[in-house]
Amino acid sequence: MIGLVIVSHSNKIAEGIVDLCYEMAGKDLNIIPAGGTSDGRIGTDPILIKDSIEKAYDGDGVAILADIGSSIMSSELAIEMLEDDIKEKTCILDTPIVEGSIAVSVQSSISKDMEDIRRAAEEARTTRKIS
Repeated sequence: MIGLVIVSHSNKIAEGIVDLCYEMAGKDLNIIPAGGTSDGRIGTDPILIKDSIEKAYDGDGVAILADIGSSIMSSELAIEMLEDDIKEKTCILDTPIVEGSIAVSVQSSISKDMEDIRRAAEEARTTRKIS
């Protein structure tokens, strides 16, 4: 199963998105929040993200969904710190964090293929809310 890591500057946002994903896609997924810093402040923490990736990894891969600014840079740094076998199967998805997380969690409940996960993230990026 593709594991998911939700990276936000806020732990409350990361945990809330994880709750929403479990509600929409079921509890059989491995979604790990990586919000805020290790001491509870607003921000991002590459070590916390790295540890979350390792928790989410079960051999099939890990997709990271991140909010703004330094969350991407911290996620990239976290990936660089991983063992090669995990690093090769970890990616950051370019998608809105809430909509993308829901779409990707639903897709990961039915597919172990990272390309399917990437397509779900891409579709979430272009989905209109109001027509």
